[in-house]
Amino acid sequence: MTDRSLSAITGVARPAPASPFQSALAFGWRAVLKFKHLPEQLFDLVVTPIMFTLLFTFVFGGALAGSPADYLQYLLPGILVETVAFNAVYSGMGLSTDFTKGLFDRFRSLPIWPLAPFAGLMVGDVLRHLIAASIILAIGLAIGYRPEAGVLGVVAAFALLVAIGFGIGWVFIVLGLLIRTPTTVMTLGFGVLFPVVFASNILVDPETMPGWLRDFVAVNPFSWMATAMRGLMGGGATATEIGLALLLPALLTLLLAPVTLLIYVRR
Repeated sequence: MTDRSLSAITGVARPAPASPFQSALAFGWRAVLKFKHLPEQLFDLVVTPIMFTLLFTFVFGGALAGSPADYLQYLLPGILVETVAFNAVYSGMGLSTDFTKGLFDRFRSLPIWPLAPFAGLMVGDVLRHLIAASIILAIGLAIGYRPEAGVLGVVAAFALLVAIGFGIGWVFIVLGLLIRTPTTVMTLGFGVLFPVVFASNILVDPETMPGWLRDFVAVNPFSWMATAMRGLMGGGATATEIGLALLLPALLTLLLAPVTLLIYVRR
């Protein structure tokens, strides 16, 4: 039935198709509702980085930096980067779960922007990153962390975190499209992330590492991200440091966003 004949029968014009922005907002609201109805999702995302912060500060801080207070100044910006990286794994898990339930078969049949469901996932990611980062920062402030750049430095650092999480999230969205079980996505995701996250300057200064490992740490993008975070929160970030921190997220977005759409259409 054509739009003209439908209008003649019902007397009401067919609504215009939703724009890409409207579709993305609708799926973004879906991501927000998940937090409302399943607040326990935040438990896994927050508890682990808080434990890392407290354990490393008070157990290893004196040995690594002379005092827990000095080590916390170095540790906390790195923990924020680590948290965003680990939280991105849950994007792929959620996507794999939705595919298992058949939700994306329904989404594909709707007259919406094809990338709208993924835009909704990204909205959920941003919320998770900001909530987890805010809680970790609050814990850090309570036990003695002091961002020397003040409020503006923290805001800039959080903006960088969102950009980092957005770029890394594409990796796990692709995995969620390709792998059928959420637990496999989690196992593979953490299996890839653990070596590159811990073999960086996120937790410790690489000066005492073996030479071959220091060389790897120097070119590890996660080291660049942690360095930029420390600079922004400490007031000494350079344009070069920020640019290097954004390099990997930008490349991942440019490469994997089209791949995501291609896999989604073909699957």
